[in-house]
Amino acid sequence: MGATQAGRNVIFDLGGVVFRWNVDDIVGRFYADDSLRKVAKQEIFKHPDWLEMDRGTLGEEEAIRRFQMRTHRPVAELQSLMLAVKESLVPIEDTIELLHELAQSGVPLYCLSNMPADTFAHLRRRHSFLDVFRGSVISGEIRMIKPDPLIFEHIARRYRLAPAQTVFVDDNEPNTLSARALGFKTVLFRGARQCREELACLLRAD
Repeated sequence: MGATQAGRNVIFDLGGVVFRWNVDDIVGRFYADDSLRKVAKQEIFKHPDWLEMDRGTLGEEEAIRRFQMRTHRPVAELQSLMLAVKESLVPIEDTIELLHELAQSGVPLYCLSNMPADTFAHLRRRHSFLDVFRGSVISGEIRMIKPDPLIFEHIARRYRLAPAQTVFVDDNEPNTLSARALGFKTVLFRGARQCREELACLLRAD
């Protein structure tokens, strides 16, 4: 990727794109019993409370209290599960390599993720490569959440990004569709190789 692409911007989602995110794997590693796995998925990860945590309108302590009321599992166990969630966010090495390639080519990089503020803080403490992003918008910090168009308008306004000159990368199709409706170019992430190939076309100088 050459220096002629430097006028384009790329916004990356984090979970599922830069960091591994697999609820089945998290629950499967944490609980040996299949019935507990089903309860955890239904009453924690698939419950609307999880989205409220991402949105920043529900703190982890209160969320755990609600999880306990629904699952009847010990609070200490649920606290450990929340820690396991953070620990599960392992960098995807092929994507990290792609990020460094883009940055070295002069492409301005940003991140936009649905994530509690404390989870992002946890990642920032552990992974210096996140400094490759010139700016970040985290749902839990601003109380907006993808695919709400407002969060895409927010990042564009905050960092003065022209949607037509910006590519948004996400592994969740509703998010890419929302961004595209606002004029962003998009890549539906299915792996670093596919993403690299699509970005090479989208970032090609006009």
